[in-house]
Amino acid sequence: MEKISHTWLSVLGDLRAAETPCVLITVIESKGSTPRDAGTKMVITKDEQFGTIGGGNLEFQAIEQARALLNNTQDTPEMKDYALGPSLAQCCGGAVTILLEPFFSQKKTLAIFGAGHVGKAMISILQDLPIRIKWIDERAAEFPEHIPNNTEKIITDTPVAELSELPDDSYILVITHNHDLDYDLVKTALKNNHFTYLGMIGSDTKNVKFRKRLLSEEISEARVQDMTCPIGVDGIKGKHPREIAIAVTAELLQQDLTTVQIHTP
Repeated sequence: MEKISHTWLSVLGDLRAAETPCVLITVIESKGSTPRDAGTKMVITKDEQFGTIGGGNLEFQAIEQARALLNNTQDTPEMKDYALGPSLAQCCGGAVTILLEPFFSQKKTLAIFGAGHVGKAMISILQDLPIRIKWIDERAAEFPEHIPNNTEKIITDTPVAELSELPDDSYILVITHNHDLDYDLVKTALKNNHFTYLGMIGSDTKNVKFRKRLLSEEISEARVQDMTCPIGVDGIKGKHPREIAIAVTAELLQQDLTTVQIHTP
């Protein structure tokens, strides 16, 4: 009988600890001549493969299906039957049933664009909350030496491109040092992203100007209304970065930032 490797278990544990979405693929039944016996497992992420269920078209199809589940954030397991000869043109000629089990982070993602004074204050307040933070800025020197465990520091010359890497239902906070970058970020998010919250720092005057520009870009009035500006709960008038950060954090918590997120198909 074929010896089953259990390295997948440590790999899956590491990926789960790192909150990396992945799919566990298991051969649950094999009939006739097949590349691997029942019990063989492999793990798939968006970009990586750990282990094998025998290679060939069977493995190719299984990986393709697993990544489709990841792209659709579908957390419902799926079972697939493959006749290796007729459907996959493999010489084995047997039949295999595989189970695909997706695993996603239940922590919500907050993307903070801007590592200035308010960004630093936000991180110091949010560092112990059960969320995933992507902290994004072009200026490496603005980031502090210590980055909290729940925060990923992203230094990039193209911050706007990071929007396409965010999961659906993310929380997006635009607090950069550059009004033109602020505008490009909110415009791109409104056009392309499915988000739970989009907030931009700014005055009432900035808000009015940006909304007029966004409407001129053929973004609908209803969609523009999905942007929050100014940000922060009402009643806090202070302008100190930490006061602003506290007001904004309170607003994010009102939007269920720390509530466990369940993915549905």
